[in-house]
Amino acid sequence: MFDVDGIRAAVNAALTEEAGGALQYGATEGYGPLREQLAAFMTGKGCTAVAPENLIVTTGSQQALDLLGKTLISPGDKVIVEGPTFLATIQCFRLYGAELISAPIDGNGVKTDELEKLIVEHKPKFVYLIPTFGNPSGAMLSLARRKAVLEMAVRHQTLIVEDDPYGDLYFGQTADDRPPPSLLAMSPLVPGSRELLAHCGSLSKVLSPGLRVGWMIAPADLLAKATMCKQFSDAHTSTFAQATAAQYLKAGRMPGTLAHVRRVYAERAQVMCDALRRELGDAIEFVQPQGGLFVWARLTGAGGKVSDGAVFAKSAIDKGVAFVPGAPFYCAHPDHATLRLSFATVGVEKIVEGVGRLGSAL
Repeated sequence: MFDVDGIRAAVNAALTEEAGGALQYGATEGYGPLREQLAAFMTGKGCTAVAPENLIVTTGSQQALDLLGKTLISPGDKVIVEGPTFLATIQCFRLYGAELISAPIDGNGVKTDELEKLIVEHKPKFVYLIPTFGNPSGAMLSLARRKAVLEMAVRHQTLIVEDDPYGDLYFGQTADDRPPPSLLAMSPLVPGSRELLAHCGSLSKVLSPGLRVGWMIAPADLLAKATMCKQFSDAHTSTFAQATAAQYLKAGRMPGTLAHVRRVYAERAQVMCDALRRELGDAIEFVQPQGGLFVWARLTGAGGKVSDGAVFAKSAIDKGVAFVPGAPFYCAHPDHATLRLSFATVGVEKIVEGVGRLGSAL
């Protein structure tokens, strides 16, 4: 799955060409050559006017979310998130005392009419969204809704946090099948929105989660505060990991790597969905993902079968297979019939076997 040869070459290059920097302490905001490469990487994805000084390197995108919590949230502050959303985000923001407000979603992402009502009512410190292949839902915010989000950010002067770890993991082979541009890439269409947008990215899903390299692009004042918080937290992300990532990007291997991981994940997603239809039938419903790493499903209770994700999870563990029940992904009003299945780390044979065990557990 991983480009081991490419990563090995990047490690060797880091030690050969940059040992003085790669093995030393570094700047809190990130290793200079990596910031340059990441700025170019984001520019290549349609994000204009991204310079190295516009971003900081984080220890995975999860740290970017933690820094936002440290920097922005005071106890009692309201933060709007999607319902459902990334479990670790719920935990992180609550740790800093946020009151989380759930915005409903559908297959086209967050319902922007409802989101605007919540912004007006609650005046949140910020809105957190995963617009592209949401975790856990797999939903993709439509182009029209993306523009609407940026417009309401300006209208209400509300910060939008765009978490985009899955945006490169689309399965479509044609331009029409690919996701809309990120909010960051679309921001020039809505004057004033760039100053109200923080964008979090990661190499974990496309290169190696073990490198723990992410980044955040944000307005200068927010970036400065986040950098100060990071200095207190871990001084800087591993310079060795950063130098390795910089050399990998510099070598030009990323386009081939992205094409490879898209093919692998597309095949795994297809195999999982086919197996779910075959083994669980009308006892489960889901929309086949067009990207990302997950199938978000709902138990129907058809035929008197179990309809609670947590109960089903216990039965599945007894059969030697695990998934995450869906209820914890909601900050309010959980749907207990939901579950998240991941095809990220296992091959197609194991996927078929695992779904077969789910069928027997049901």
